[in-house]
Amino acid sequence: MNTATSVKRRYRGSSTEERRAQRRQQLIDAATRIYGEHGYRHSGVKQVCDAAGLTQRYFYESFGHSDELLIACYEQTARKVRELNMAAAEAAGDDRSARSRAMLQAYFTYLRDHPQEARLLLVDIRGISPSVDEAIDRSLRASSQDMTRALAQPGQHFDEMLQAGILGGVIHIALYWMESGYRHSVEAVTETALKLGASLLE
Repeated sequence: MNTATSVKRRYRGSSTEERRAQRRQQLIDAATRIYGEHGYRHSGVKQVCDAAGLTQRYFYESFGHSDELLIACYEQTARKVRELNMAAAEAAGDDRSARSRAMLQAYFTYLRDHPQEARLLLVDIRGISPSVDEAIDRSLRASSQDMTRALAQPGQHFDEMLQAGILGGVIHIALYWMESGYRHSVEAVTETALKLGASLLE
């Protein structure tokens, strides 16, 4: 590669691909805030671009339509929460009950401390489009796999239907808690959710 081509491809220390990736991340971060504040259905492309400090042409550089951006926001947030949950489980040691409590406490703490992202994850997310529903289903399957890695004994396989029921129950507990304005403490909500998880560990 000659020097002129190299200089052309890098501007202010960043390559074209790096700048594109940075703009995409700006849009995801801005959309997460906007969707969390106003809801996806009440947020437009221009609103997100203004929050990101970018013109609308950069939106279509990374996303074909708004649903793709919503999925990117959802997957980034869901992945962050799963990583925190697994880190909490590892820090809790080998006792399965302690690991289950730690994962739930990390989950509910995150929802309380990040209400915008909690809304993005749980409120009014279903039914937007088949592609969004598929992203939610992928995330739930990943959470089930995390649950197995964190809580199953060697060689044990949990009942997938029971896991799905527990996850759904935890989500509904979270929604109830959010709608109450986080009236109960994280510890109280965790103990309630643990009653569901106990059936998996029996």
